[in-house]
Amino acid sequence: MAKLSVIIPAYNEGKRIGKTLDRCISYLKKKYDSEIIVVDDGSTDDTKKIVKKFKNVKLITYGTNQGKGHAVKVGVLNSSGDYILFCDADLSTPIEEAEKLMEYIKKYDVVVASRALKNSEVETKIYRKLLGRVFAFFVNLFAVPEIKDTQCGFKLFRRKCAFDIFNKQKIKGWAFDVEVLFLGRKLGYKIKEIPVRWKHFDHSGVSPTGQSFRMLCEIIKIRINYLFGLYK
Repeated sequence: MAKLSVIIPAYNEGKRIGKTLDRCISYLKKKYDSEIIVVDDGSTDDTKKIVKKFKNVKLITYGTNQGKGHAVKVGVLNSSGDYILFCDADLSTPIEEAEKLMEYIKKYDVVVASRALKNSEVETKIYRKLLGRVFAFFVNLFAVPEIKDTQCGFKLFRRKCAFDIFNKQKIKGWAFDVEVLFLGRKLGYKIKEIPVRWKHFDHSGVSPTGQSFRMLCEIIKIRINYLFGLYK
């Protein structure tokens, strides 16, 4: 049986990481030969302490917050699965949606969960939808044409594809998803976008407008990196 690695980046997720791991473990043990890797991105709360209570979960930790992109990269490059999935610590896309992605992974190299397709089920505020559409426009213009939603934190990779891409990845922040798909396209990998269920959970201290501006700057950086040959 093929093995599935699930990567969960976590930064100050002490209030929810326990429930998230309980849910993931319960689902995965019924479906797959699997491993769960939590990458603690320099948390200052009790995230590490809680994760350590789960003996069948691998914890990777480092002292200073580096960004979600860095945490996912570390998790991917330390995984052992034939297929590698990363998901958000709040399970905004439920772990059970992995089954939908797994249906396509034998035909495609990367399967991307999407909140923007016709059959997607999304619970969020209207202004966030509008921000998402504006951001998607610039993503399609500068980096990854035709993919409607690059930012849903639920993506599945074949092992070789994942290692090829993440070994080249440089963006540490939120726009790493765009870079990953940009690199996937440039390396000739087949990418499939599918609709999923998704629910927004508030993260205190994160401004959606400020975050979107930083991500746009990172998208421009991706183009600069490519033009200067930094992905070779």
